[in-house]
Amino acid sequence: MPVPIRMLIVQHDRLMFEGLVSLLGDQEGLEVLGVASSAADAVDKSMHLRPDLVLMDVRFPDGDGAQICERIRSRLPNTAVLFLSADTNEATVERAVMAGAAGYVSTQISVAELVGAIKTLAEGELLVTAAVLARLLRQGETQPTDPDAPTAPELTGREREIVTLLARGRDNIAIAAELEIEPATVRGHVRSLLEKLGVHSKAQAVDSARRMGLVDDSARTPR
Repeated sequence: MPVPIRMLIVQHDRLMFEGLVSLLGDQEGLEVLGVASSAADAVDKSMHLRPDLVLMDVRFPDGDGAQICERIRSRLPNTAVLFLSADTNEATVERAVMAGAAGYVSTQISVAELVGAIKTLAEGELLVTAAVLARLLRQGETQPTDPDAPTAPELTGREREIVTLLARGRDNIAIAAELEIEPATVRGHVRSLLEKLGVHSKAQAVDSARRMGLVDDSARTPR
């Protein structure tokens, strides 16, 4: 039986978080570990519960969602943060992504769409609109660059192993078993790969890494 995605819900609106707990708690493959209603509580409970994913709003009376996200991600790099908010202003979304959020969705989406987004992020993929991603990448291109720097990003040995296994068609569970590490650790490495390669899906990561010579195609398992 698949291991459920362990979640922390962070919402200051009581009606909202009670509704989310009720809706998501009944979904197969999801486990709601707890709820937090303030910025301080969000960080404390994240450290204590160590969830796979934090589902949170972007604004709180005692803090800013992006700042909370930065604090959680700095301490728990393998924990994904998904923002669920009525505020879909592009600048707000960009700030959340720059703070380390793996995704940002509107409160107007359906329960099925929200569950799908949670499962996408739990696999290590990003959930960011193409327009926002393109803008962030353009901003990165305008930063001063070192002419002697390599075109390919600096990947760790583990990241190279994982992108090669992704290229062979392995999923996160299979990679975790083959490398004898936890699935949450694989998710963290996958998200790091996506960020370093400037892409937002595992398929794009494999394609980009292959073009940069970071994948040993000769070792791929034949289809």
